[in-house]
Amino acid sequence: MSRNRPGGGRIRLAAACAATLAVLGPLGWLWQDSLLPETYSVMDMGYADYGGGPGGSAGHAAHAAGAASSQSGHGGNAGRGGRAGAARDVKELVADPDRRADVSITMVARKQRFTLPSGRSFDGFTLNGGSPGPTIEATEGQLVQVRLVNESVPGGVTLHWHGVDVPNAADGVAGVTQDAVGVGEEFTYRFVADQAGTFWYHSHQMSHEQVRRGLLGALVVRPKPAKAGRTARKATDVATLVHLYGGVRTINGHEGDVKIEAWPGSRARVRVINTEYGVMPVWVGGTPYRLAAVDGTEIDGAAPVPDKAVLVTAGGRADIEVTMPEDGSPVRVHLGGPTGVVLGSASYDAPPVARPKATLDLLTYGTRAPIGFDPGTPDRRFVYDIGRRPGFLDGVPGLWWTINGYLYPDVPMFHVAEGDVVRMRIANNSGEAHPMHLHGHHAVVLSRDGVPATGSPWWVDSLDVAAGETYEIAFVADNPGVWMDHCHNLPHASQGLTTHLMYEGITTSYTVGGTAGNVPE
Repeated sequence: MSRNRPGGGRIRLAAACAATLAVLGPLGWLWQDSLLPETYSVMDMGYADYGGGPGGSAGHAAHAAGAASSQSGHGGNAGRGGRAGAARDVKELVADPDRRADVSITMVARKQRFTLPSGRSFDGFTLNGGSPGPTIEATEGQLVQVRLVNESVPGGVTLHWHGVDVPNAADGVAGVTQDAVGVGEEFTYRFVADQAGTFWYHSHQMSHEQVRRGLLGALVVRPKPAKAGRTARKATDVATLVHLYGGVRTINGHEGDVKIEAWPGSRARVRVINTEYGVMPVWVGGTPYRLAAVDGTEIDGAAPVPDKAVLVTAGGRADIEVTMPEDGSPVRVHLGGPTGVVLGSASYDAPPVARPKATLDLLTYGTRAPIGFDPGTPDRRFVYDIGRRPGFLDGVPGLWWTINGYLYPDVPMFHVAEGDVVRMRIANNSGEAHPMHLHGHHAVVLSRDGVPATGSPWWVDSLDVAAGETYEIAFVADNPGVWMDHCHNLPHASQGLTTHLMYEGITTSYTVGGTAGNVPE
C-alpha cells in the first residue's frame, strides 16, 4: 500500500480552502456591495446619464467601463452642473401658496377591517372610512387641496396623484418629495388641475402593500364649461375604478355588475381606471364604442370601434364612450371579464359576450395631429433597457430586474434641464411585461418595435411594454423636480425596477429610510 507524502493532506486542505475562498470571496463582496444603508438619498444613487446633453457623457461611459464606485454618490451634483449653491429643494416646487383652494377635502387614513358593498369584509386600509377612497372631482384650472391625516396606518402613508403633472412637492413619494406621514401626523397637497381627464390617487409609501390593501381612489378633472362642448352635455359620465381585494375583482368596491342609468340616444362616458398589476382588456357588447381618451388625454379623430377590445395598462386609464341605442337596449362595458358596467334605463338585461379576438392598436387609432415639439431633434436621448439576472438586492440573493444591465441601486439616473426635448427608448428583454410609469410628465409614443405611430398622438403616463417589445417615446422636460420612473407592477418596483428623472438645479433633502421610515415602493 502506498503512503501519502508528508504534508499532502494539509496541502489538499489548503487547496480546498483556497478554492472555496475563490468562490465565496466574490459572492461575499457582491453581497456586501448590495447592502443599502439605513438612510440614503436618491440623489446619490447609481450613475448620471446625461443622454448626450450638457453635463457630459463621461460619467456614463466611465461607469459602463466598470467604474461604478467612482460615480456612485456624484450623480446629483453632476446633474446640477456643479452649482450646488444654486440648487432648489423639491419642497420649494409648490402651487401658488397665496391662492385659495377651489376644491378642498380632508382624507383620514386608517388601518381597519372594512366591508365592501357586497358584504365581504377585508382587513386593510381606508380613506374616510372606506375603500376605494372618495372620488375627487374638479374642473380644469381649479386648485385642489387635500389634507391627509394619518389616524392609524403603521409605517406612515402618502398620496400620489397618478397621471396628474403636479408640482414636485405634491408628488407624494416618500423619501423623494416628502416624508411619510406618521400616525398622528398630517400633510397637505396642493396642485392646479390644469388637464381635464381621468386620473387616480394612491399611497406611495410601501406602495406594493398599501395600494393593494386599499389606499387608493379616483380623481376626475372635467373640462371648463366654455371648452366642454358636447362633453358637458353627456347624459352619463361615470368613473369606474377596478381593484382586486384579496383576489376579488371589484368596480368602485362592488363585486359583480355595476348598473348605471343612461337614456336611449344619449352619450355615456365610462372612465376606466386599472389599479391592478397587469393589462386589463375592456370591450363593449350591444353597440360600437369610441376610445375617447387615454391616460387623461383626448384621442383625435376617435372613430367607432365595432368589435375589438382595448387593453388598459396597469395604472392606466381609458375613457370609453358609447351612444345608447335608440330602442332602449342596455349596453355592457366588460372590465377584464364578463362583469362590468351595464348602462341602461328600462332594462339592464345585457348578457356578457365573449372578448373579441381582435385588439385595438393605439399606434394607428385616430387621426394625426400636432404634438407641439419636434422629437426628431431631441436634446437628450436615453435608453431604458429592462433585463433580469441573478444577484443580490440589499443582501438578498435572487433573480432581480436590471436597468441597462445594472441592479438597483446602481442604475442610471436620467438627467435633464428644463425645456429639453427628451427621447427615450424602452426595451424589455426581461421575459415579463412591465407597465412603465413616469411621474410628473406625459410622453408621446413614437414607435413600437420600429413601426412608427400613424394615428392620433398617443400620450401616456403609463405604458405597457410586453416582453420582447421596444418603444420609442418623447416628452418635453417642463416640470422641474426629481421624478420616479418605475414599473407599476408595484412588486416589480419594490424589487428594483425603479429609477429617477432628475432636473438640473433641483435637489431633495428627503431620504429613503431614516427616522421617517420612508419606503417609497
